[in-house]
Amino acid sequence: MKEKEELRLNELKKMEQGYFDQGMEYLCGIDEAGRGPLAGPVAVAAVIMPKDSKIEGVNDSKKVSEKKRELLYDQIIAEAISYSIALIDEKEIDRINILNATKVGVTTAIQGLSVKSDRILVDALTGIDTCGVPYDSIIKGDAKCYSIAAASILAKVTRDRIMRQMDERYPVYGFEKHKGYGTAAHIQAIREHGLCPIHRRSFTKNIVR
Repeated sequence: MKEKEELRLNELKKMEQGYFDQGMEYLCGIDEAGRGPLAGPVAVAAVIMPKDSKIEGVNDSKKVSEKKRELLYDQIIAEAISYSIALIDEKEIDRINILNATKVGVTTAIQGLSVKSDRILVDALTGIDTCGVPYDSIIKGDAKCYSIAAASILAKVTRDRIMRQMDERYPVYGFEKHKGYGTAAHIQAIREHGLCPIHRRSFTKNIVR
């Protein structure tokens, strides 16, 4: 590993090292993907990585190319002590709103873990049910904390794969390219073709009247 990458990873792991120094054994990072799109589910990933994990390239998923994220996904899965990915679909998002849907996803992801963590580190969410495990909400945690960064990659890759599948089912919307986000091309496609079953009705009220 190049020295620059080694230093970056050491910095990304500094926060967690503080918890390990307190005697904690298992830290769970949690992040989501898909709060903003007009279509598809929100994905929430929870992951417990080994103390000494240092996968080259792990970073905030937004700073990693799609191709690299796919490779990192496999490496993270292979190395994780435990991981869980929850999907909350567009109907539930419409029913309870995106914030509450994300919170449900957090709880569901935690329940899916095979190992109970000593502390949960979550990206910028508060007021969540972490099944009795203490948690810290970290603003921009995916750029500051190794475990949250790993979770961000799991969530992003999972959701992107789903949206690529949805592109095959509903090709007129271009989901492969924009993954459901409100790009000009996506909005134009909605205006031309109307909504498809995976569109979030609560997000598209101003597009389709």
